[in-house]
Amino acid sequence: MIIDFNNMKETVIKNFYGGELEARAKMYTDENGKIMYGTLIPGASIGLHTHENNSEIVYVLQGKGKVLYDGVWEEVKEGSCHYCPKGHTHNFVNDGDKDLVIFSVVPEQ
Repeated sequence: MIIDFNNMKETVIKNFYGGELEARAKMYTDENGKIMYGTLIPGASIGLHTHENNSEIVYVLQGKGKVLYDGVWEEVKEGSCHYCPKGHTHNFVNDGDKDLVIFSVVPEQ
């Protein structure tokens, strides 16, 4: 199966999980999970949330930012991968001066 993000409609999510500004995402979802190509503009964030029923893998394609993971700040940048296992808490913040572009996988369990 090929997922073509280039020909997919972009969704704008304002204040995603209580975050700042907006997140833009192209998403494929089915009963097995969610696969996303997302963008946070400078100053935007995805608010703090807990993965109660699933995990999340986030690969940074472009830009830089930071993640609050279980109460500890971690820097992310192009080429880094953040993993939030089931039962853990995180958020994403674009504190850079360019778009933060991510590829994310959330498998349903």
